[in-house]
Amino acid sequence: MLLYFAGSMIMYEPSEECVTDFWTKGVLKNLPVTSMNPNFIKAAAQLRESCVDKKLCGKMLRDDYIRLFAREEFTLAPAYESRFTGKKLTAEDKVYPSVSEFYKSYGWESKFRGKISDDHLGVELLFLTLMVDKYIVLDDEACRTEMKKEIQRFIRQHILSWIPEWNKKIQTFSNTLCFKGIGTLIQACTEDILSLLDQDQAEGISENYLKN
Repeated sequence: MLLYFAGSMIMYEPSEECVTDFWTKGVLKNLPVTSMNPNFIKAAAQLRESCVDKKLCGKMLRDDYIRLFAREEFTLAPAYESRFTGKKLTAEDKVYPSVSEFYKSYGWESKFRGKISDDHLGVELLFLTLMVDKYIVLDDEACRTEMKKEIQRFIRQHILSWIPEWNKKIQTFSNTLCFKGIGTLIQACTEDILSLLDQDQAEGISENYLKN
């Protein structure tokens, strides 16, 4: 749920409905999960302190979104993996495949293809949530083990390979605590998913966290 929310905030210009649902109604003031990850704690604090003036919040979010992500020139924090890793389709991709090849290996094609690049953060987070959902419902232990490895590989190769640097730009250039919190939340959630998948499944905590 948190990654879905964060991904949508990066992909679409914020609307008044967004402000109403996630700030005015207090959804973000009652985050559904807890974490010992300092980045998650920081994100929660940033989001809870954000959007104090609801009348101005929508405009401030839209202005910040355009500055950070939407301007054709001088975009301050472009949400594209290739802008940070510089990866192109070369022989090296046989070992470290492009994100498009990763999608194809699962028979998945983004519904935004042709409009939004496959390496856009919102698309990558959408794919990650689908992988996690699939992992949760798998009954066969061997399949779960393989899916766990694939989720970890995807996070390492296509998210945490560039998100920390991207989030630094968000913290530097964002004019709102809203987007500062969202940037930190994305980094924290992917870090936590990676960490939880490394833990013994017998602990019974991974699935509860992953569902949120």
